Amino acid sequence: MEIRPIAYIRTDLPSKFGVPRQSGLVEELEATIVFEPQFRTDDALRGIEEYSHLWLIWEFSQNKEGAWSPTVRPPRLGGNTRLGVFATRSPFRPNSLGLSCVKLNGIIKTADKGSVLSVSGADLADMTPIYDIKPYLALSDRIDGAFGGISERDTGLLNVVINEDAAGLFDEKKLAALRRVLELDPRPAYHNDPERIYGFPFAGFEIKFKVAGDTLTVIRAEKT
Repeated sequence: MEIRPIAYIRTDLPSKFGVPRQSGLVEELEATIVFEPQFRTDDALRGIEEYSHLWLIWEFSQNKEGAWSPTVRPPRLGGNTRLGVFATRSPFRPNSLGLSCVKLNGIIKTADKGSVLSVSGADLADMTPIYDIKPYLALSDRIDGAFGGISERDTGLLNVVINEDAAGLFDEKKLAALRRVLELDPRPAYHNDPERIYGFPFAGFEIKFKVAGDTLTVIRAEKT
């Protein structure tokens, strides 16, 4: 079976670095889903606003160079413990497909791209191809008593300090999203160098920061 993208997502995070490790962790992150021309018909969206959330099936498009492996080292476990690939959400999979649940904010009608979906809480990098969209069914998709393995291991949140110059570059919504992304600690779990300066692109700026103990400090934000 051959599949092709029906849409691409547009977000403020163009690289893997900084993308939340799971969907729903940063509800402040807003994005739009732009359909490919052949799928830009309102008929395909009829009734979608009756649902609060959507499932996205998408491609780990920034991991095409990585071959799949039966075992992987989840960063959440420090990169030293191996688990089976099917017991994780590692991007290095046989078919390189991801699954995310996002909140549907509504439909935006545009002059050049037709109707696009406004969503929040996505864990996808900008321009990630989407292969299918399905409604989240509150009665059947939610399973009472389910438990989540390594995803439930709380690593805690960082204290985030953003200087006034950097904070002033963003509106209230984007600043809240950036702060939440940083609180979750975008670094690999095995990195612990207080002198190292990290950087990642966000909303047209390169965010530079350091982490010492449980405090992350944004040093500057540079226009890209």
